[in-house]
Formats: sequence, structure tokens, C-alpha cells
Amino acid sequence: MHLRVTFVAAARSSSLLAERFEDDRPLDQADWDEVQRAAPELVKLAAAELRYCSPTPRSRATGDALGYAPLAQPALRDCDMGRWRGFTLGEAMAREPSAVDAWLADPRSAPHGGESLTSFISRVGGWLDTRPADDGSRIVAVAEPSVVRAALVYALKAQPSTYWNIDVRPLSTITLTGVNGRWNLRLEGVPQHA
Repeated sequence: MHLRVTFVAAARSSSLLAERFEDDRPLDQADWDEVQRAAPELVKLAAAELRYCSPTPRSRATGDALGYAPLAQPALRDCDMGRWRGFTLGEAMAREPSAVDAWLADPRSAPHGGESLTSFISRVGGWLDTRPADDGSRIVAVAEPSVVRAALVYALKAQPSTYWNIDVRPLSTITLTGVNGRWNLRLEGVPQHA
């Protein structure tokens, strides 16, 4: 049986450059407002047989606000950033410029003492590959944008450095179809009427 896994990027009001590594802050009022504006398009995903989320407060709150009642999955947590946890990229660069350069250049490196990019992508891919095909054909997972990026790199069998070229906007969705190591990206749009 082929699965349909739709990832929903958690709400986030801050800009990408203001994002903190492993940010576990809850939704703020601007986030809640964004969820409410997106809800008419996203609530239909609550019909999925299985509903999951990253263990972050904003992923869970996004899923709950959309009516998903998601089950938190530790494998969908953000990348372990070690001693850079809570820093912005700029703050990490100011403290350890050569370490940040090494981390950005080599997806196998983990100069922060946490998880390498390749390990992060593999962890998220392992979660994707172990979704039970007999428990349901439709799955929704609310996750941090970084997790969605990792899932895309894994599913498309892209080079890990591709991770840096994927922009996942808050409350955007991507759908992967397939099963256990054989995934396809499914893009959906509004049908054109003649």
C-alpha cells in the first residue's frame, strides 16, 4: 500500500534569520493569527488516518489549532544543535565563525557538539520509512520547517547540501507519496477550469 504523507510546517512569526536553533517557544499572537487565516485550507487534513507532530510546543499547538489532535513523534524533533541551541545563526557565527563555516560546508560535521546534517536527514527519513502502511494511507505531520526540509532531501535522494536551498514557509504543505525508501514529491494546485 502506498502512503500519502503531508507535512505541514508549523506556524512561525519570526523571520528565518531571527529563528533560533531548536527554538521551543510557544505560538505567539501573530502565529495564532496566521494559523486562523490558513485554517480553511488546512483543516481538511484532519481527515488523515494518522496525525503526528514534532514535539515542539508550536508544532503541537499548530496541529491542535487545526483540529488534528496530533501524536508527538520524537524522531520529528529539530536537529540537535548542541551548544548552539537557542542561538540564531548570526549569534553562532559571532561566537564561532570557523565552526559555523565548517558546519555549513560539510553536512557530516557537527562542530556544535550535536547532530550533523546528514544524521538529522537520516533520522527524519527513518521515521518516514517506518510509517505503517497497514494503519492508514493518509498521514499528516506538523513539523518545524527544518524537519520538512530534511524530509524533502531524504525523499528525493538529494545531496545533503540541497537542504540549504529549500525554503519552507510557515503553514505551507508538501506531500510525499510512496513507501519505505521509495518516495515521490506530489505538488498539488488549483485545477484550471476551461
